[in-house]
This record gives sequence, C-alpha cells and structure tokens, in this order.
Amino acid sequence: MRVAMISYHTCPLATLGGKDTGGMNVYVRDLTRELGRRGIGVDVFTRSQDEHVPHVLHDLGFGNRIVHVPAGPETPMSKDALAGYLPAFVDYILGFAQTKRERYDLIHSHYWLSGLAALELRGAWGVPIIQMFHTLAAMKNRVARSPDETASDFRLETESRLLRQADRVVASTQAELAQFQWLYHVDISRVVVIPPGVDTARFYPIPADEAREFVRVPGDARMVLFVGRIEPLKGIDTLLEAVALLKQENVPRKGPIFLAVIGGDSEESPDPTSEEMARLQELRSHLDIDDTVTFLGRRNQDTLQYYYSASEIVVVPSHYESFGLVALEAMACGTPVVASETGGLVFLVRDGETGFHVPAGDAQALADRLGQLLEDDVLRTRLGKQAAEYAKRYAWPLIVDQVVDLYQTTLGVRA
Repeated sequence: MRVAMISYHTCPLATLGGKDTGGMNVYVRDLTRELGRRGIGVDVFTRSQDEHVPHVLHDLGFGNRIVHVPAGPETPMSKDALAGYLPAFVDYILGFAQTKRERYDLIHSHYWLSGLAALELRGAWGVPIIQMFHTLAAMKNRVARSPDETASDFRLETESRLLRQADRVVASTQAELAQFQWLYHVDISRVVVIPPGVDTARFYPIPADEAREFVRVPGDARMVLFVGRIEPLKGIDTLLEAVALLKQENVPRKGPIFLAVIGGDSEESPDPTSEEMARLQELRSHLDIDDTVTFLGRRNQDTLQYYYSASEIVVVPSHYESFGLVALEAMACGTPVVASETGGLVFLVRDGETGFHVPAGDAQALADRLGQLLEDDVLRTRLGKQAAEYAKRYAWPLIVDQVVDLYQTTLGVRA
C-alpha cells in the first residue's frame, strides 16, 4: 500500500511553536514514521517555504519521502493567500507521480486546504480520500474574541463540502464527532473516531533532577509550563492572570513559582509582526510578573520531554482544542495537566485522575487548581503517575492499528 499524505500549509519537519506549527505537524510526522514501520509507503506533500531546502527529503525513515512542492513564492505565506496556489500544488504532485511512476492507493489529507487539493487529486487518480481537519472553522468562530480571529466563509463552505464528499473522515474525539453533526449538519456514518498518538519512546518520565538540570530551572523554582502557538485562542492571557493571582497570594509557599512559555519567538528577538506576543509581554509587565514569566520561544520537539518532566504542572488554557496533543505528551512524561474544559481536552484529560479541568477564561479557577497542585506534593505525584499510565493507551503502535484498519476498510469499500 502507498499513501499520498497531504499537508499543504505546513511541513511536518518545521520547528514547533511558530504561527502555523503545532500538533498537526507532530501528527503527520509520527503517523508517517509508524506507517513506514508497518511497510506502508508514504509520500508527504507540503508546499515549499524555503528555496534552499531540497524538494525531496528522506527524513521520515523506511523509504518515506517529504516532497516540498514549489507552488507560488517559496516563502512563508498567510493561509488567506495560499488558496490561490492550490492549482500549481496539485499540478506538481500529478507530475511528480507520473515522473516517479508512482501509484497511490489512497489520499490522507490534513486541514481544509489539503482537503481541497485531495478532491482534485481524487478526480485524477480515482482513489479514496481520508480527511482529517485538526481544527474546525465553526468552533474557532464560536470562541473568537475579535473579527481577526474568525475563519472565512470560504473555509466554512470548504469544510462542509469535505465532510460530505470525502470517502472517510477522521475525528480525533467524540467531541469533534458531535461538532460535525451539530455545527455542520452532516451525516456522520462515514466518520470514525481515532485519536492522535504519542511517541512513548520519546515521551516518558525523566527523573526531575536530571530534567531540571537539562532545561536549567533556576534554584528551587517551581516550574509551570505552557507549550503551544502564541495566539489568542490559546488563552495564555488567562494563564498570566492566574500566575499573578498566585504571586499575590504567596503561593506556593515552598519555592517561587516560575512560568515558562514555549512557542513563538523568544523575548530576546521578538517578532515585530506578532501582535499577540507583544500584547502578552505588555500584560506580563502590567501584572508585575516580569520576574516570574519567561517566554522561551520555539524549542525542538526532541527536547520537549525534558521540559515536561522538569515541570510541576503543564497548563493548556485554550479556548478551543480539537484534541490537545501537548496535554497527552505531558501526561506521558508523568506530569499532571490543568486544562480548559473544552473540546477534546474534556475527553483527554481525566479530571481528578490525570489532572484537572477548569472553565476556559477563568483565571481564578485556574489559579486555585495550580495552587492546590503546587501545595500538595502527594496529590501532584499521584496524578502524575496515573497520567503516565493512562497515556500508554495512546502509544502510536496502538493508534496506527486503527489507522491501518481504516485504510484497509476504505479500500475494501471502494473496491
């Protein structure tokens, strides 16, 4: 079996924490590697964003390829501008397949832009599409706090079209399945729920003293961690407000609290175009927590396990997450998670067992849970051990069993 994996707007090898890099990048990368181990060949097609990067790379093992497609300027571009280069993207893939004499059995597309390309490729190749969205426009619009955060009508219409026309659709949780039905009013008989996986060979509990030395946690500081893109949807402002409340209340009593934010560009070299980063840094100063909060910028995915293991708590304060891969990685490292009670996080983080839920946007509730965990070593340790054990259910080999079964079923139905 050979799969054409479509990740149009972002490359699975990109450094995490940037504007368009996050859980989807990790998903495509790790899924491709695990499929390769099963003898399933994968070509990942993504738009080239750097003319100095070779168009074909073999960085995902087992004969799998990443094909950087020159479609439009080979520079980063906004998603609004990317739709206009989809025809060139599709034409290049068709030419690549013809030149390499490659025949694909199915297309696995990620995000709505990739889905548009997949529809065109299906028309040329006559093979089925499996579509995964990772985030939904209708959900983003429900939690948007400004017009700039809302998705376009074109994206909404495209997602509805894909839900109706893709051969199969993968939902990451039961919550997303319900959103397909309630917000898009589509037949869900072709939808299957398969969660993302976690690489348990990389994400596992590292002794805290060793992890703290690696990431250089200062002195007796109690590190709380956020990992993700720097955007309003992620609720980082609520986390800063919660940290300020803890500082006012002199919590924790044993060692000073220290919040590390991984994502975006570091405070030493801020991106002048990042309005959200500038807003958060201004808020940090306004709350008088400059000495408590550090923006670390982007970090290599291969070092995150040290940050998770060095942390007392990982916080996911998002207003919307379709799944919440950061929470899963943190739990696999034996770190309890405090997460917003929204989207896939409701299903992934087990309240009172692997961490806690708090209402999205509620700084006081978040501060209360953080304080509880920081003050109660026994509780924190117990939740961390239970989190590591629970995360094993999401090990990639177990998840890929379900993906391969979906591939085979889809091909059988198609035949």
